[in-house]
Amino acid sequence: MRGTSSLSDYELICSFQQGESAALETLVLRHKNRIYTSIKFLVKDEYLAEDILQETFIRIIDTLRSRRYAEEGKFLPWAMRIARNLCVDHFRKLKRTPTIKTGENQDLFEVLNFSEESSEDRMVRNQSHDRVRHLLDQLPADQREVIILRHFADMSFKQIAELTNCSINTALGRMRYGLINLRKMMTQRQISL
Repeated sequence: MRGTSSLSDYELICSFQQGESAALETLVLRHKNRIYTSIKFLVKDEYLAEDILQETFIRIIDTLRSRRYAEEGKFLPWAMRIARNLCVDHFRKLKRTPTIKTGENQDLFEVLNFSEESSEDRMVRNQSHDRVRHLLDQLPADQREVIILRHFADMSFKQIAELTNCSINTALGRMRYGLINLRKMMTQRQISL
């Protein structure tokens, strides 16, 4: 038998369902970075993104074990849909939870910084990523989502259209206008990456 890394997603799923745990590990390693990056850009919180990624794979494993997954050659879009739905669920729950505001009307937990201070090297390395994240945050949600799914999850426009329940032309239009808006913001602020 070939090594698990050379198997297709479908072959890995079948192997996992037949009791081969290494197949699941290969499947997770193959797709976790794309899914995590997309989640992180949607929720804008590293720790929350890790939690949602974990919940995404728990749901994937449960579905695969119960043999409810219908293979159509679309494992990654299916996994991305699960992750996206978990992000939406998180924001719905958040809307029902009141925030604690400071005197300057900021969320208390955004003001308090419990994380360790990052090193200078890390700051330099992440500076351009931070600029991109800041610019992405200022785009309308539908444009931001398409750009994230296209560039960070490496999804096709057809997959994006299916995931976001819109036509391919709408997904393309959102991408186009998102990129136009990013360029405008970069020009106005004289930002170069």
